Amino acid sequence: MLTDVRGNTEFNQLFPQSRVLLVDDDPLILEGLVRLLEGRGYDIVTAQGGREALAAIGRQQFDIILLDLAMPDVDGTAVLAFLNEREVDTPVIVVSGNASIDAAIVALRSGATDFVRKPYEPEELLRRIDHTLARRRLEKENGLILQRLQQSEKWHRFLVNSSPDLIYTLDAEGRFTFLNDRVGDLLGWSKEDLLGQPYTVLIHEEDLPGAVHIFNERRTNARQQKQIELRLKCNPGQRRPRAMNVRYRTFELKATGMYEDSGNRFETRFIGSYGVAKDVSERKQAEEMIHYQTYHDLLTGLPNRALFRDHLGLALAQSKRNGQNLAVLILDLDHFKVINDSLGHGSGDELLLNVGARLRQCLREGDTLARLGGDEFAVLLPALPMRQDIERIARKIIDALSRPMQIRDQEIYVSVSIGACSSPDDGDMVDTLIRQAEIAMYQAKTQGRSRLQFWLAGMQAPYSARIQLEAELRRALARNEFVLFFQPLIDCARLRITGFEVLLRWWHPERGLLTPADFIAVAEDTGVIVPIGEWVLRQASEQLAEWRKSGLPAVRLSVNISARQLESADFVESVLRSVELHALDCQCLELEITESLLMRDMESNAVKLSRLAAAGVQIAIDDFGTGYSSFKYLSKFPIHTLKIDQSFVQELGPDRPSPIVSAIVGMGQGLRLNVVAEGVETVAQQEALTALRCSEMQGFLFSAPLPDWEAARLLRQGDEPLDSLGAIA
Repeated sequence: MLTDVRGNTEFNQLFPQSRVLLVDDDPLILEGLVRLLEGRGYDIVTAQGGREALAAIGRQQFDIILLDLAMPDVDGTAVLAFLNEREVDTPVIVVSGNASIDAAIVALRSGATDFVRKPYEPEELLRRIDHTLARRRLEKENGLILQRLQQSEKWHRFLVNSSPDLIYTLDAEGRFTFLNDRVGDLLGWSKEDLLGQPYTVLIHEEDLPGAVHIFNERRTNARQQKQIELRLKCNPGQRRPRAMNVRYRTFELKATGMYEDSGNRFETRFIGSYGVAKDVSERKQAEEMIHYQTYHDLLTGLPNRALFRDHLGLALAQSKRNGQNLAVLILDLDHFKVINDSLGHGSGDELLLNVGARLRQCLREGDTLARLGGDEFAVLLPALPMRQDIERIARKIIDALSRPMQIRDQEIYVSVSIGACSSPDDGDMVDTLIRQAEIAMYQAKTQGRSRLQFWLAGMQAPYSARIQLEAELRRALARNEFVLFFQPLIDCARLRITGFEVLLRWWHPERGLLTPADFIAVAEDTGVIVPIGEWVLRQASEQLAEWRKSGLPAVRLSVNISARQLESADFVESVLRSVELHALDCQCLELEITESLLMRDMESNAVKLSRLAAAGVQIAIDDFGTGYSSFKYLSKFPIHTLKIDQSFVQELGPDRPSPIVSAIVGMGQGLRLNVVAEGVETVAQQEALTALRCSEMQGFLFSAPLPDWEAARLLRQGDEPLDSLGAIA
C-alpha cells in the first residue's frame, strides 16, 4: 500500500531526494562529511559557519541538518534557537567536539534530535542519519495520508498501523477493543493477546495510581488530562533483539474520552477511551545517562564532587538530629603524576580503578567514597563516635594501598596522603569541611606523605597567602607591574656580548622587586603563566626592535618557556606573532626549554618546535645534564644550543676539571651545537671553559641581570672586549 502512495505525483513532490545541510566552521571536517555522504543519494549543501547556515535555511528547506556547536561567528546554539523561533521542523543532529555533559544537555534542550561527539565512527553517524531521515519520512507519510484519506476506513487503518506510536481504544470497562500493529514492535505483544484484556495488564505496578486517570480518560477537549509518562510492560515470553529485550519501556501517553452521539448533549453515553502512546524510552535512557554522568566520575563510576557534597549535606543534617559525629577524609595519591608521565595515561587510569576498588574494601556499607578529580578521592564516614575510629580506617586505607599493584605486567607501588576533619568539632558546613580536609591533606604531603593529618586551626594561613598571591598575580599583568631584566651572553674566545637571557621580575607594590622564585610556581599552578609568558615574548620582541631602531648591534634574546606555554594550542602562533609584529628576524629569538619539559609530550612538542625552527627560531635546552640527557631527544628535536647547568660549572677550578662539563662541551662540538655555561662566577671557571673551547658564558663574573637601559649601554660599547673581572656589573 505504501508503494501505491509513492506512485502518486503529490507524494513524489512531497518526498524528493533528501536534502542535507552540513554546518561546521572547519573546512576539513566539512570535506570529510561530504565524502562520507557521497553516493548515498543525498542532495548535500554545506555551510562554513553559523552565519552561512542561517542564510541557507532562509533560502530552502532541508530534511536534516548536521550542526557543529562551537563556531566563531554564530554558534550552533544560536542556529537551534533560530529554528525554534521560526518553528522549522527540520531534525538536527549535533556533531560536536565538546564532550562535556553540559554541551549534550544544552543541545538536546535546545531542540536537537540527536548528539554525536567528535571524533565519530562513520558507520554510527550514517546509522543515525538514516534513522532520523526514516523517522521524518514516516512522519511525513502519516501526515500526507491523514490529509488525503481521512474519510476512508481503509486508509485510516493504514495510518494507524503505520504510526510510530502505539494507538489503542478501550471500552467503558477499560478493556482493549483496538490496538495498532505497533504494539508488537514496541512491546512484543500480539493484538490478540491483549484484546478484551483490561489495560492494567500493561501498566508497571508502580505507575498504576497515575494510570487510572489517564489511560481510561473520560474527559474530552480542554478538560482532559495532559500527557504523562508511564511504563508499559514488555511481553516476558517474547524474545526481542537489541534494546527491546527489557522488562518495560517508557511512553508518553495522551487519551480522550469517547461518547455516543445521540444528538442530545444531555443524553450522551460514555463508550470508552481513545489514546496515543509515544515511545520515549531512548530519550529517557539518554536523560538518565546524562543525569548519571552529571553526578558520577566516568572512569571509576564513583560519585563526583557534586554528589559527594549532596551526601555530606544529608549526613550533616542527620548528625545534628541524632547527635553523632561524622568525618570527612580527602585522599591524594603521592607522585601520581610520575606514573602518568612515565607509563602513560592508560596505565594511570587502570591504577585509579585499582585504587577505587581497594578503597571500597576498606569502608563500611554506609560510607561514601567519591573521586573529586585527578588522583584525589574523598570519603564520608558518618556515625563515628571516636577519633581513634578515624585513625583506624585511615591506617587501613594506607596499608591497603601500600601493597603492590600489577598494572600491565608491571608492579607499581603507591602511597596516599590523607587529610581529615570531623563535625561538629571542626564545623558543620559542607564546603568548610571539604576545604579543611583538603588543607590537612596538603599538610600531610609536606610532612613526609603516606600519613594521616587532622585539621588544626591555623593551617589555612599559608594557603590564604597563596590565594592572595594568585589574585595579585592576575592584577599585576593588568597593572603592568612586570619588567624584564637582561643578563649578557659572552663569547668565550672574544669576550664580546652575543646576546642576552631575558629574565622576568615583578615590581610588587608592597614587597618590592621579586624574582621568579617568589611567584613562578603559583603562576604555573594557576595557569597565569601563559598570559605572562606571552607578555614576555611581546616585550622582548619590542625591546629588540627598539634597540635596532637605535642603531645598536644585532643580538639574540633567549627567553625561558614554561610547561603551560608549550602545551597551549596556539603556542607556535603566539611566538611568531610576537616576532612578526616588529618585523624581526626569527633567528634573533631563542627559546629556552628544560629537558623534563621536552619529555612531557614528546611527539606534540617535536611538531611545535620543528615548526618554529623552520621559521628560524633558535631552540636551547636549559639546565642540560640535570634531566634525561638522552641522545634520543637530541636527535628528535631541532636543538641549536645546550646550556650547562651552573651546578656543574661550579665544580670547575684550577685543579678541578669537571668530566661532565668536558663531556657536554665535547658532545656539543660533535653535534655542532652552541654550548653556553651558566653561573660563571670566578676567573678560574672562565679560564677552564675557554680552554675547553666552550662557545658562550654567562654569570655574575661578567654581569648581574640588568634593566633595559643598562643592557643598551653595554651594547653601545660596540666591539670592545669586556673586562671579565666583574667590571660590567
